Amino acid sequence: MAKMLVCYYSRSGNTQKMAEAIAAAAGEVDRVEVACKPIGDLEVKDLLDYDAIVMGSPTYYGSMAAELKKLIDESVAFHGKLNGKVGGAFSSAANIGGGNETTVMDILKAMLIHGMVVQGSPKGDHYGPVAVPDVDKRAAKWCRAHGKLIAELTVKLHG
Repeated sequence: MAKMLVCYYSRSGNTQKMAEAIAAAAGEVDRVEVACKPIGDLEVKDLLDYDAIVMGSPTYYGSMAAELKKLIDESVAFHGKLNGKVGGAFSSAANIGGGNETTVMDILKAMLIHGMVVQGSPKGDHYGPVAVPDVDKRAAKWCRAHGKLIAELTVKLHG
C-alpha cells in the first residue's frame, strides 16, 4: 500500500479545507493510505515515511508561510532521501494576483531539488490547486482532482 501525506499550514482555515479535500479524494484511490496533518504535527523525519508528499500554504508576500518554509529548510538534512517520491503543492491567497502560483512554484522547486516527481495537470490549476479568497466550488473541484491525480501516480510508482 502506498502512503501519502497531505501537510499544510493554515491560519484562516482555507488551506486546511483544501488539504482535507485533497486528502479525501486521494483516499478514494485503491491502495493508497492518506494522512492529512498540519505542519505543527510533523517532524521533518516524518517525510521519509511517505511515498507522496503534498504541501500547502497560504500566500504571504508572494511565497509560502514561514512555518512551511522551516520544514522545507530542515529537510536539507535528508537531501537525496526524498528522491523518487511523488510531490504536489497547493495554496490560498486573498486576491487573484496575490501570489498563489509563485507560492506553489516555490514549494515545487524545493521538491524538484529533492528529486521528487511532480504531478501537474493539463486541466484546471496546472501547477496545483489554488483558492481565492475562499475554498469555493471551483477550488474544491481542483483540490479533489489534484488529490486523485497524485494518488494514482503514487500507486503507479510505489504501489
